[in-house]
Amino acid sequence: MDYIDQEIILQLQNNGRMPFTDIAKELGVSEGTIRNRVARLLEEKVIYIVAMVDPAQVGFDAPAMIGVSVDPPQIDSIAETISNFTEVSYLIMVSGEFDLFVEVLCRDRDHLANFLNQKLRRVPGIVGTKTFMTLKTYKMAYGAQPIISSKTKPRESGEET
Repeated sequence: MDYIDQEIILQLQNNGRMPFTDIAKELGVSEGTIRNRVARLLEEKVIYIVAMVDPAQVGFDAPAMIGVSVDPPQIDSIAETISNFTEVSYLIMVSGEFDLFVEVLCRDRDHLANFLNQKLRRVPGIVGTKTFMTLKTYKMAYGAQPIISSKTKPRESGEET
């Protein structure tokens, strides 16, 4: 990734619908350059351009975060199973009290209870869960980190993180 790629990403993080002509004008390059680079960034899965939905606005009134403790040797297979549940919007491995943290979007408390009892707790290798109901969302970032800028050094291919 070079400076132009980084600046394209920065522009799209601020506004995913920004016209390529506007980005081109901002960066002093042709619209075709922007179009080709965005296509490459999408193809290489460096970026995704999606619509973010506020769950409460579309009837999902029981979002929750769930801490999951697992049998350690099975963490990858458990994570793969959990990631296939339609209620799951976010799944990460964490350190500390839990092994995984799962964000779920459920229509109501009955849906959440059904998800917990009929899906999540039936996954072999899960040894415990703790559910945190989301009461209020103060921030849902569409321009989430990392914000790419010309000051950010891109990682070289093969470089360890």
